[in-house]
Amino acid sequence: MNDPFTHLAEKTGRTMPEWIVVVEGSGLSKHSEIVAWLKADHTLTHGFANGIALAFRNRGESDAEDDLVAVQYSGAKAPLRPIHDGLVAAATAFGADVEAVPKKTGVSLRRSKQFALIEVPSAKRVQLGIQLPGEPATERLQVGNAMCSHRVTITSVAEIDEELLGWLRAAYERAR
Repeated sequence: MNDPFTHLAEKTGRTMPEWIVVVEGSGLSKHSEIVAWLKADHTLTHGFANGIALAFRNRGESDAEDDLVAVQYSGAKAPLRPIHDGLVAAATAFGADVEAVPKKTGVSLRRSKQFALIEVPSAKRVQLGIQLPGEPATERLQVGNAMCSHRVTITSVAEIDEELLGWLRAAYERAR
């Protein structure tokens, strides 16, 4: 079957992932609103607008792990992907029992249970949730939420340093 969006970039100047980012920036969520907005503000045909709206509303629902991560780090968040990859590489080096499990909004790092959670809440930072109950908070190792006891904000690969890796390893060792 032919992909109806084969010529999307050629006809509109943007690929589907780029259109998804544009729609994300609009703040719209209803299918009909997105279609109307794309037709009015971006002069798209109904077919392209409808397809983009469908793709936007179905984003991140693929079961393929690579697709889930790719969606999280698409568009403006793409430059943060090396941080994700560095964290996963560091965690999986702790032992063969480490699993990186992509979800719709983050990647869970698990052993027998989750010990960390990698999320990308904005185009400027990655947030690493770490399970370290009882550990005192610091300026960098901040109090977390129900999912993880602590969190660390990371804006560059250089911030995956010995201190951060020490917290991540401690969480790994506690997750037996």
